[in-house]
Amino acid sequence: MQIDPFVFWTSIVVIVAATVLLVLNKATAEPYLDKIMTSITYKMDWAFQFLTIGLFVLLIWIAFSKYGKIKLGDGNPEFSTFSWGTMLFTAGMGTSIMYWSMLEPIFYFTGPPFGIEPESKEAAEWALTYGLFHWGISAWSLYAFPTVVIAYSYFVRKRPSLKLSTALSGALGKYADGWLAKLIDVLVIWSLVGGLGTSLGLGVPMVSAVVGSIFGIQQSLMLDTIIVVSITIIYSASAYMGLHKGIKRLSDINVYLALALAIFVFIVGPTSFILTYFSNSFGLMVQNFAYMSFYTDPINKGGFPQGWTVFYWAWFAATAPFMGLFVARISKGRTLRELITHMLLWGSIGGWIYFMVFGGYTMNLQLSDILPVKDILSENGGPATVVEILKSLPLSYIVLPFFVILAIIFLSTSLDSATYILAAIATKELKEGQEPARWHRMVWGTILAVLSITLLLIGGLRVIQTSAVIVSVPIFVIYLLLIVSFFKWLKQDFPKM
Repeated sequence: MQIDPFVFWTSIVVIVAATVLLVLNKATAEPYLDKIMTSITYKMDWAFQFLTIGLFVLLIWIAFSKYGKIKLGDGNPEFSTFSWGTMLFTAGMGTSIMYWSMLEPIFYFTGPPFGIEPESKEAAEWALTYGLFHWGISAWSLYAFPTVVIAYSYFVRKRPSLKLSTALSGALGKYADGWLAKLIDVLVIWSLVGGLGTSLGLGVPMVSAVVGSIFGIQQSLMLDTIIVVSITIIYSASAYMGLHKGIKRLSDINVYLALALAIFVFIVGPTSFILTYFSNSFGLMVQNFAYMSFYTDPINKGGFPQGWTVFYWAWFAATAPFMGLFVARISKGRTLRELITHMLLWGSIGGWIYFMVFGGYTMNLQLSDILPVKDILSENGGPATVVEILKSLPLSYIVLPFFVILAIIFLSTSLDSATYILAAIATKELKEGQEPARWHRMVWGTILAVLSITLLLIGGLRVIQTSAVIVSVPIFVIYLLLIVSFFKWLKQDFPKM
């Protein structure tokens, strides 16, 4: 399997050059990029809101129309429904769900939407509601639509390539094999690397803080580096072993461990409060789903929807091409209806369980004056707060090491699937059932590891994260092209339907 020299080398040059430039000019780049990102979230808020809800409506229509019966490839599904679900969930969520399910409700409690008084009873009612909204069906709609188009291109149209540019060929026409298509693939690689920067930027300091607490040592760059190296060994081994022997098994283990931790906290925590609080919050979300989906706060200009909702939609959109490519690859034998309903449900339910348990547990600590979570968060930051929340649990001496193992595996499952897809994008042709060359997967695994350690050492992770969200602007246009491409193909392939 040949590499695509232009995509491979251009991506590496762009990643290295952009990283070096961003890091060397960190002092000026950070405020400048922040300014661009603020401009995007304020000026394009309506666009991202309409895109997200529009995709959800479109997906439901596809799933329950005649097109929902279209089968992706021949024969039976390649993976069991459970393993398929675990892979798509772990690729999409990573350690972000572990971090934000604990802390996000506290941020909403102290800085609520709709002009509600901070730290009031009403703010507490909305604290979990918005977490369920941001990590639910809307986010997974942004992931699911590119998946549908890429899977259709790969399995139904038999285009032997796992690239976004191939899925856009219906809209791009004669430009589908030219420089524009190759630049789109390079852009996808950059957005993927930036998205992984976000996962590492959240995950590594959190793991480092918990490890430091277990062994009574200070969080340091050396400790961060050791954690990154450990993660690299796991995800590289998993990507090397391939989809069936590596990525699938690690994802299965990941979900078993994640469920075990959630069940433990649910049982030893305030079970009754967790259930009633979730029930109330879920009801609020369902009742106000349309309002939250279109809320831009144009009169008061409090900035809540831009700082949270629009930022999230842009972040999910930036990483969606990777999710689309990976989930499309593992979805052989499924129908479009299965693909859409399972992605929307598996993903959302997994996120909701974590927010229900960990968000409910954390809010109870705060509201019952057991632990001043908001004060710890404002004074010591997120990772230290996660440590204190975990230490408040019974058997914390077992919970803390378990949490570290789970977080490392969560990071590894995101990175092994990313390494696999990076190699797939930079491969010229990839027929059904084929995998990118092992050496190629290892090259991308090494690049990600070196990049992560370098950025940790010089504190440049946040700049890369911000640049990844900025990439969501061209990705927005790509969504529109995906819609055009998909419906053009449906018209050609099923004229009678």
